[in-house]
Parts: sequence; structure tokens; C-alpha cells
Amino acid sequence: MSHCLIRLISAPSTTARPRPSHFSVLSFSQFSTSIRRSTTSPQSDAPNEDDVQKCRLWLSQHDPKTFPRSIGTLSYSRSSGPGGQNVNKVSSKATLRVPANDLLKDLPILMHEPLRASRYYAKASNNLVIQADDSRKQADNAERCWERFHQLLKETAGKAVPGITSDYQKSKVKSL
Repeated sequence: MSHCLIRLISAPSTTARPRPSHFSVLSFSQFSTSIRRSTTSPQSDAPNEDDVQKCRLWLSQHDPKTFPRSIGTLSYSRSSGPGGQNVNKVSSKATLRVPANDLLKDLPILMHEPLRASRYYAKASNNLVIQADDSRKQADNAERCWERFHQLLKETAGKAVPGITSDYQKSKVKSL
């Protein structure tokens, strides 16, 4: 990356374009790769306190059993691998597809980028795709998809939202 940047800066310009006064910096975070303008303030990436509170509230109000199932579409197909005749005849593998645009409308903004960077996100279809073929029963695999979906949301919120600092920890840091 730096090699290309050096060539870009040192190459003579053949067009009459104005040169930018700032450069974009490629930032590799835990969740995604994004281009951000570099700033002098180290606190610019700190989440907004209102967004953090909304995310914590949202997370406390949802669990796998109460999450609205109308947001996703379940489909069933034949599972693969060992298992004899049952695998070849019964469509027990469950696939849950959740349109990202519909989901992100209901989620706190702090969760948007990490969800799009998750392994379940299919960029081509803009869906979260979660599959389960752990059981021979359709209903069990469907339930497992919803559990994985909720676990994904829970982990995403946990990574996006900083934990609550205890009073003891605050006093310990102040004394340093």
C-alpha cells in the first residue's frame, strides 16, 4: 500500500487536477476495513454515549424466543455428508435469510458496520445468511438458525459497545 502511495505522490501529474490537502488513511479495525480521513483527535472514533445506551437497551430487550421472526425467511434443503438414506431424502437443512436493509432499520447504528463485516453477511444479496444442519429434524435446525442469528447480534453488540466501568475501576485509574 505504501509503495503505491509513494508512486502516486512522486509521479508527475499530467492533468490539471488540484492536489488534495489531506490524505485518506486505510484503517484496519477488528470489524472491517474502511477508509477514513486522519484526524488529530484520538477520541474521534469513540462511540457516542446515546448510541451506546440505545445499543445496550436494544440488547437487553431481545432474546431468541421474542425476536420477531417475520424479519427473515427460512428455507429448507437436503443436507450433505454422511448419514445414509435420510440425508438424501429429507430436506432438513435450514437456511435463514435476513435482508440487511430491513434488519439495520431496527438496530442501533453501532451494530451496522460489524454486522456487514461478519462472516454471515452475503454482499451480493445484501442478506445475512445463517445455516444449520446439526439435527435430522427441520424444526430443530430452524430453531438453531434463529439461535445463531441472535448470538450474532449479541456478539456484535458486545464488540461494538464498551462495557460499563465500575466505580472501583474508575477510582483505581484516577489514583494512577
